[in-house]
Amino acid sequence: MGDSSNGDSFTVDKSAKIFVAGHRGLVGSAIVSKLREIGFTNLILRSHSDLDLTRQSDVESFFATEKPNFVILAAAKVGGIHANNTYPAEFIAINLQIQTNVIDSSYRHGVKKLLFLGSSCIYPKFAPQPIPEDALLTGPLEPTNEWYAVAKIAGIKMCQGYRIQYKWDAISAMPTNLYGPNDNFHPENSHVLPALMRRFHQAKVTNAKEVVVWGSGSPLREFLHVDDLADAVVFLMKNYSGVSHVNVGSGSEVTIKELAELVKEVVGFEGELVWDSSKPDGTPRKLMDNSMIAGLGWKPKVSLRDGLVDTYNWYLENLKQ
Repeated sequence: MGDSSNGDSFTVDKSAKIFVAGHRGLVGSAIVSKLREIGFTNLILRSHSDLDLTRQSDVESFFATEKPNFVILAAAKVGGIHANNTYPAEFIAINLQIQTNVIDSSYRHGVKKLLFLGSSCIYPKFAPQPIPEDALLTGPLEPTNEWYAVAKIAGIKMCQGYRIQYKWDAISAMPTNLYGPNDNFHPENSHVLPALMRRFHQAKVTNAKEVVVWGSGSPLREFLHVDDLADAVVFLMKNYSGVSHVNVGSGSEVTIKELAELVKEVVGFEGELVWDSSKPDGTPRKLMDNSMIAGLGWKPKVSLRDGLVDTYNWYLENLKQ
């Protein structure tokens, strides 16, 4: 479990300086909202144009000037299978640069505690289900996103190395599939849930008769609303201080078929849902073992239905036709 004493100060001082790296993304924006909601008044936020995290000298001078007390590292270059296959050099180089610069500068400039965010894709392609933390590095990765995964694994190991050698409080959290406001709804490179939502919405608007979805609908997937992740991040900053990375999942899974039916209902598409079973299904099951964070006393609060309604409302408000 690890000693949590050095994290206890996290929610005490609401004027503590917290640097949230990647505050404009799906994860970072939810973390910023959560921190503001619980009363933090001194968040340090920099857009990419203000601070390029891949440039070591820029990051070094930022930390020397701002001297944040806490750092939450949610900045990353992310994308789907197509992007990973097309830009492997960028996915490994940019992510390694960002995390190396931020983690090292945080340590050197007296940051009390850092939380590094990864992804469930760090685990081997054929990991046991549900996937426990100790499945890390026990087998080959999914080839389509290994560039990103290797960078994220390096980030976990870097936090562990600095903890072991310098007794510095760096922790890592690995979320499952996330969704919510500020998600990517781009037609080419969005993930399954926003892609389904966009397609059902367009079908509704154009009065289409049917929506065709790839596969049989039988694979099982786990989804976590990004507000739940933000809640877990605050919980871990406050309550966890250990060497192991921590899985953050919902602990419940749905079939792609159940998910599609639910999205169809939330969007209000009246047509038919057709499955093209000649198309591939992907991994049959991908679930995180959530028992470590559950044992610490955290559990998710947002139901899938409520989360989908919330996400669809955001999508409608931010729709750029």
